[in-house]
Amino acid sequence: MAPKYTSETLTNSTDAMNSIDPLFHIINILPYSILRVPRMRLRFPSSITLPSSMTVYSLVLLTYFLVVSGFVYDVIVEPPGIGSTQDRFTGAYKPVVFLPGRVNGQYIIEGLSSGFMFVLGGMGIVLMDLGLDRHRAKSVKVSFAFAGIASLVIAYVMSMLFIRIKIPGYLG
Repeated sequence: MAPKYTSETLTNSTDAMNSIDPLFHIINILPYSILRVPRMRLRFPSSITLPSSMTVYSLVLLTYFLVVSGFVYDVIVEPPGIGSTQDRFTGAYKPVVFLPGRVNGQYIIEGLSSGFMFVLGGMGIVLMDLGLDRHRAKSVKVSFAFAGIASLVIAYVMSMLFIRIKIPGYLG
């Protein structure tokens, strides 16, 4: 059964009681003393099935990876996959994954590897949360907790290493 919204229930809500703004009280009371909220019975269409929670989680994680790895930057600017630098002594060219000294520029591999480290750290937090589940065996909880801590430590150390390579002398 749908809750009934009246001016009394709206003004007695915690937000209205905690606010000291008189304009907020007037805006909250005045329309509902004249108008009445219509009774609507909205139903979700039965032909549409909702995706599973893991599907939604996977899509959110993929979107997060694309955002933090600089996918939009890579599509717009079209930087090279990796760079190269010439050795001063031998004259040979060697590949360079990080674009040093430019904070607002990146190679494609640099962005993907940094994005992967951020996702690895986030997955470490999820694994540590799974390690707190009461309904799992103790060995599984310990495994989840250890994998989560290891993922978080690896992601942090590698991200700091990436920053030190990207901006020499920045972190001491």
